[in-house]
Amino acid sequence: MNDDIRDQLVAAERTFEGSPGTIEEGLDVDDAELVQLRRACRLLEVGSNLLEQGYYTVVIESAFVAIERTIQFRLIHDGAMSAAEVISSHRRLYQRGAEIGLYDDAFGEDLAELWNRNRTKTYYRLGIATREQAEAMYRLADDIHRDLVDMTRVSHECLCRG
Repeated sequence: MNDDIRDQLVAAERTFEGSPGTIEEGLDVDDAELVQLRRACRLLEVGSNLLEQGYYTVVIESAFVAIERTIQFRLIHDGAMSAAEVISSHRRLYQRGAEIGLYDDAFGEDLAELWNRNRTKTYYRLGIATREQAEAMYRLADDIHRDLVDMTRVSHECLCRG
């Protein structure tokens, strides 16, 4: 790599080490559950916008992440996960949602399999994302989000409602 790129890497690293700068509007909350909730809202918003522009791979990716952020929101909200806990396995996150009754075991397993079989294909371009896939994933993510958020005491905090 040339020196300019190396300098950019160092500069990027510094931005993550320093004190907070300008925080994204809507994510300027201290509560970990609300951060996850609102991240999911932002992912759904951008997914909707990018779907209209034909960026199907990114829509699929954002839909999967929105589902996971919504599940993580509920795990924290319901006291089944601490704010500091990290679940790096997609399958484990879906299983945890089933364990606390957000959905049944079969649905959690189906989510994990959907991620395993299809997200990996489109992400690594082993398969090419289509409009139909992107639309289906966006609808799934949006419906899961609404369902899991609507049954909470903080549904008014959802940016999707605004």
